[in-house]
Amino acid sequence: MSLTLQEARVRAELISEVDTVAHFDVTPLDRYTFDVTISFSCATPGASSFLELVGAQDVSIDGATACYDGQRILLSDLSARNEVRVRASMPYVTDGDGMTAVTDPADGERYVSAYTAMDIAQKVLPCFDQPDLKSTFTVSVTAPSNATVLANGRFDRREGDTWHFRPTPAFSSYIFFFCVGPFVSIEWDEPYALAEGGSLPFGWHARASQEPQLRREIDRLRAITSAAFAYYTSAFDEPYPFEDYQQVFTPGLNWGAMEFPGCVSFRDEYLTPGEPTAVEQAGMNSVIAHEMAHMWFGDLVTFRWWEDSWLNESFADYMGYEVGGRASGTSLWTAAALGRKPTAYRADSRRSTHPIAEDAENLPDVDTAFSNFDMITYAKGNAVLRQLVTWLGEEDFLRGVNRHLSAHPFGNASLADFLGALDSVTERDVRGWADLWLRTTGFDTITVTRDAGIPVLTRIGTRPHRFHVTGFAEDGSVVREELVDLADDALRLPDFAGLIVVPNSADETYAQLHLDAESRAGLERMLGAIESPLTRALLWSTAVAEVERGVRSAASLVALAGSQLSGDTDPTVFEGASAAVLRTAVTHSRPSELPAVLDKLTELADAVLAAGDPLREAAAARLLARTASDIAVLHDRLERAEDQALRWLLVARLAELGDASAIDPEARRDNTTSGAHAAIRARAALADPAAKATWSERLVSGELTNRELSAAALGLWGTGQADLVAPWIVHAPQELAALAHRSGQAMGKLIAAALPFYPLADSGEEFVSALRASIDAGLPTVAARGFNDHLDDLERARTAHLGQG
Repeated sequence: MSLTLQEARVRAELISEVDTVAHFDVTPLDRYTFDVTISFSCATPGASSFLELVGAQDVSIDGATACYDGQRILLSDLSARNEVRVRASMPYVTDGDGMTAVTDPADGERYVSAYTAMDIAQKVLPCFDQPDLKSTFTVSVTAPSNATVLANGRFDRREGDTWHFRPTPAFSSYIFFFCVGPFVSIEWDEPYALAEGGSLPFGWHARASQEPQLRREIDRLRAITSAAFAYYTSAFDEPYPFEDYQQVFTPGLNWGAMEFPGCVSFRDEYLTPGEPTAVEQAGMNSVIAHEMAHMWFGDLVTFRWWEDSWLNESFADYMGYEVGGRASGTSLWTAAALGRKPTAYRADSRRSTHPIAEDAENLPDVDTAFSNFDMITYAKGNAVLRQLVTWLGEEDFLRGVNRHLSAHPFGNASLADFLGALDSVTERDVRGWADLWLRTTGFDTITVTRDAGIPVLTRIGTRPHRFHVTGFAEDGSVVREELVDLADDALRLPDFAGLIVVPNSADETYAQLHLDAESRAGLERMLGAIESPLTRALLWSTAVAEVERGVRSAASLVALAGSQLSGDTDPTVFEGASAAVLRTAVTHSRPSELPAVLDKLTELADAVLAAGDPLREAAAARLLARTASDIAVLHDRLERAEDQALRWLLVARLAELGDASAIDPEARRDNTTSGAHAAIRARAALADPAAKATWSERLVSGELTNRELSAAALGLWGTGQADLVAPWIVHAPQELAALAHRSGQAMGKLIAAALPFYPLADSGEEFVSALRASIDAGLPTVAARGFNDHLDDLERARTAHLGQG
């Protein structure tokens, strides 16, 4: 039963001043138990309300049997002040929605994580599970004797095997968290003048089997953490709101990371088996800064209902790339242009697109809100906030942010509150800007034309844009650059006559580009010679988008990579662009075209490897591992490879080509959690009908964990296996739909992502009909959104290919 907006509004009027004291015992292996006392005030004595609690057994209130329907506990005849004690047992889960238990295959150690998020805290403990009913939490946890417990509150004391934590400030139930396991911990005292004693306890933690990786990365992780903390505590007027700051790599998390107050959880895959690549480092740096931003924007000040969740995520996503770059001494916007921002344009091109700032009434329940938690919320919101900072100025933007945070500490606020704070620090029409950017869907296009040789910029759309435009010579050197404003009127650029013109060259606004023939032809010749990595990244993303729109063929994109990417020495550009080109080539080439396309990309990888550039070697080796068709070459590479992630890519590619000989030896060599998932992918990828039959059945069995399901899907629909998987593709929508009906929100999203994705451009009518039929038959809200988006992407890819054909 998904909480409705109306129910939340009624309960928020009734309930206030919530305090939670909770004890958990996670030593039993089958079910955990809790003893939770919730104190709260009621505005109307004699009224009734409810607590959420999903899937509990033996539920009692104050020692008596509870009035409990499996999802809600009835609270009747309430007093002005109430204290309710709830005891129950609850199941562990493996899908990341609730108290998640994972056994590490490397050493047999068990980890338990109380994962919460939108509408999920009720799968961990009884609570008023809505963002505008904040509670303090005083937590204790009885754990195995060899375990460490980390939680929202600062560690207080340990009595035997029970860990006690100090009371927290008030925060929303969806960010309640603790985790248990034999973590390896590296801790330090972070200087902070406003803290008692002048410092705060900080730490990084990981599974015991990941100790070598944590120690390899700790200097980098600590440096980014400390630099980001120094930035935020100087940029924000409000003090850091919690008593410590722990960061822990946890297994089975459905998100990239989660902003649990004072104890941030990161999915443990971020701690890579081998040295992280440039893109992986950029991603980790941005996520560290993203989650820390949430301590203020989200945890300290929280939205009232889920229509304003973008305020949290867009702000944190923007700050993640901006502050993460400052903390690392590099610009992360290059990585964002190649990997993050394109996901916004794709989401905005689907029928499911929606305004960044949705009306509350359009999200009448939590399931609907969860469906809208997408790349409009994250990536588009990030891009639009970056344009706002460019348009408004960073100083005024931060002044407005500080007014907003200082007006609502430990409380809730709305978009109107945020805009009011920004409006108070500038003469610009912030509310008018917001109406155009936040209340509408889609994206504008900036076009370049020539009038008697003079470049002219025109906006197709409705929004005001401020960005840099750059004019290049034929050799790629910058001749002229200007900051311009573009709105209703066309903008003539007489000083750019005769130059190759790139609007939005610093990727400051959210709009796609349509270049004139002269600029386009010039870039085909000299894209790789442009000095700015960010501009090159923007242009690679533009080229990929052209394939998706049907104005460029996948073959021509691959040819462009061969001529312009092989000499690009920036590791982020090379890695991000080559990955984007490969993905697009696979999804937008027909099966008959794919071998030649993959061979061209293998040639690109070989050329970069032959150049001996250590900064690009890892990315080039991975590109080769994904594209090579020579089994002997792949085996030779495998024998010489030291990086574990690369080794598994080589093993998976061998399996796609029908060679299973490396799977079992590699699984024995790498018995870690990531190794177990990689082995699943490789076994599902094996070019053998029996293997495909086995894994197509396991995929929909309901027995796989969240990570195992994703790994199986990644392998099952392998590159170049269209004919082989044809017998199973047509049945996948119906069978995955049936699994979605038996699963929760986050798994519903993963199940939709497990739909066959290759070859998008050549999927037959039979599969399309099966996909439509599964949608028409009805699906849970979250899965339905994913199935519809998949159908949209499929149809757009087929249309784009027809446009080339």
